This record gives sequence, C-alpha cells and structure tokens, in this order.
Amino acid sequence: MRGAFLGPAFDQARIEADLTRLGARFTVLADDALIAATVSSLTRGDAVGWFQGRMEFGPRALGNRSILADPRDPAMQRRLNLQIKNRESFRPFAPAILADAAADWFTPGDASPYMLFTATLAPHRRGAAPDAISAAGAAGDPDNARDPDAIITPRAGPPSPIPAVIHLDHSARLQTVHPGIHGRFHSLLSAFAAETGCPVLVNTSFNVRGEPVVCTPEDAFRCFMGTGIDTLAIGNCLLTKTDQDPALAVTRQFAPD
Repeated sequence: MRGAFLGPAFDQARIEADLTRLGARFTVLADDALIAATVSSLTRGDAVGWFQGRMEFGPRALGNRSILADPRDPAMQRRLNLQIKNRESFRPFAPAILADAAADWFTPGDASPYMLFTATLAPHRRGAAPDAISAAGAAGDPDNARDPDAIITPRAGPPSPIPAVIHLDHSARLQTVHPGIHGRFHSLLSAFAAETGCPVLVNTSFNVRGEPVVCTPEDAFRCFMGTGIDTLAIGNCLLTKTDQDPALAVTRQFAPD
C-alpha cells in the first residue's frame, strides 16, 4: 500500500474561488514561500490548519487534513485541546516525525506511516525538557471556565524535548513521514527540522469534537474561523486569523459527550 490519500482533492483555482466566495482574506504563495511562511507560524507558537492534496482514508490525519503545532511547547497539548479540539485537557496528541530520524528519537524507530503503532522516546532523548513551563496548566486557569471537563489538569509529564506529544510513560503513537508518500507534508517537516533541529510536529486531525475531519476548502475555512487555529495553509493559499473579517467567525455549541 502506497499511502492512504484516497479522498477528494481540490485544485488551486477551486480553492481560491471557494475562499473568495466565503469572504476569506488570503495570500497566494509559491511552494517554497508557503513552506517557509508555515514554518515561521509554527515556530512562533501558532496552531496551523494544513489542508493539502487528497484527503486521507481511515481514522487518522496523516498530513493532508491536519492541525499542526510545535511539539517543543509544554503548553501546546493543553491549548490544542481547550481552544481548538474542545475536549479534555489531558487528551494526547501524536508526533509526526521524519522517517529517517525516527530511530534516533524513538524505540523502535520502525516505519509507521499510518500512525498505528506505539513507540517509546529513546533514552538519550529524555531529560531535555524546555526551560519555560507554562502556567496554563495550573488549576483555575480561566481557559477552563467554559468546559467543566477541562478542570481535570494533567499530571506533569516526563522531561522531554517534545512534551506536547509524549505520554507519562515516555510513549507515543507516532507517524513516520516519508518523501515518497507524504509529499508536501514531508517538505514542511524537513524545513521545520532544518530551522529548529527538531524533526517532529504535533499532528492531529483537522476537526473539532463531534464533527468529521474537514473535506472541502469551505469546511477548512469554517473550522479555522470557529476555533483557535491561528494560520491556515490550504493549497498555496495562506490565511492568518488576525487578517480575517471578525464577522465571519463561527460560533459552535458543543453538547456534552
């Protein structure tokens, strides 16, 4: 099997037409410029909606309909859960890692392009936690007020250079990212690694609790406008939340599970 990207794709003309119809404000960039701008967003702490190529088939976002973030940020897991996914703050996220770096970061570092297997952070990668520990995990955080379930505060995890994707036992359900399978997502992760020295990104499905993964450009824009996603890269179009018309914001009502 050569990938799970069996769903619909949308060409650049269709993406631009849909975004224009929806009132979105966007910039069209060449491939290299899009990758560079997205890396800049990730390294400044943005949550990025990444919509590229054909949609994945199956239960995992594999880099074509994904929300991506910097795994080095100790506050990122909590932020993605509370401000974007609208779920309990302790829920885990998966690491997407360059396939040729997997064996240096995880044991075993075997190929796992479909995010189906658990591995453990390599011993020599432990104990290198980022210096800044966010206060966002403290009980009573105002972000918790809108969701009673979110009062559950995760126990401090093990020291790690990628705390947003490592469980308390140093495990993670990783995705290995391959140039022949993952295309532009591999290019983005390679550029992020070159910039930061970290060949890993948080990769979670581009949706919120109770909704399917986004399929169309319109789905992606509405999810972008209804969550805390900061940046949207859709085809060669780049959108930032601060540039959008506030009147287009989407308000969601979530029923308890």
